[in-house]
Amino acid sequence: MGVWISAISQGLLFGIMGIGLFLTFRILDFPDMTVEGTFPFGAAVAVAAIAHGINPIIATILAAVAGMLAGLVTGLLATKGHMPLLLAGILVMTALYSVNLRIMGQSNLSLLGMKNLFNGKWMSSMPPYIGSVVFGFVVVTIVVALLMVFLNTRLGQGFIAAGDNRNMARSLGINPDHMQVLGLVVGNGLIGLSGGLVAQSDGYADVSMGVGVIVIGLAAIIIGEVLFGELTLSQRLIAVVLGSIVYRFVIVIVLDLGFSADDLKLVSAVVLALSIILPQLNDRFRLKRTLRKGVQSDD
Repeated sequence: MGVWISAISQGLLFGIMGIGLFLTFRILDFPDMTVEGTFPFGAAVAVAAIAHGINPIIATILAAVAGMLAGLVTGLLATKGHMPLLLAGILVMTALYSVNLRIMGQSNLSLLGMKNLFNGKWMSSMPPYIGSVVFGFVVVTIVVALLMVFLNTRLGQGFIAAGDNRNMARSLGINPDHMQVLGLVVGNGLIGLSGGLVAQSDGYADVSMGVGVIVIGLAAIIIGEVLFGELTLSQRLIAVVLGSIVYRFVIVIVLDLGFSADDLKLVSAVVLALSIILPQLNDRFRLKRTLRKGVQSDD
């Protein structure tokens, strides 16, 4: 039971990263590779700050700010530097590897024996693993609520319009480049926040912990869309978090089947591929079956 509860906790924390990726990947249609650098960047900042005696809450806020700065750099390279979107993200992701090493002073930094958001007094007063789930649920609720408010403002509607149709947005007086930078700042801020929280939950930060996280985020988005179908934009934010939890359940099942932890990256890629392919195959099958029925009825 503890393993499944832990999976829910991890799903909630990674769900925040999925929401950040959703803003750029789905709304802006921006293939943001910065994610794999921003996630460990947030983790490195949070852990290094706590190791230097900074309050864990402030350290977590700093992780989010660090992510926002990374997103800002990517946005400026893409809009002001007129760099291809994919290349801008890759450059920032690559640069952040060295930045993370500078921040931590080594490739791995532990929080052993240090107080953080997941081992405080209020957490220890709850049953094992339950505190992490409650905390993750509270953070996710705040994030989703704030995003819902933002997306229903005039600025948020302009952000959505710029993602849907840049030319139409420009004709309405909206600057698509500004909206793109805004989306990257907010999205990567959430990803940095997720990295900081996951690092505190795991008890360490590592420069390589961002490898493959974009696959995890995409899996959360696509699994949520496949399971819950047509939803409003606000509902899709919740679906991303639920998709992240389902993904963690799949990982638990895979490990129970005897797979090695070394195979998790491969399993993640397979899960994502199946999540994309199977719905398309199902739609084709339904279309062919409908056409056959139509032909038979004509006969």
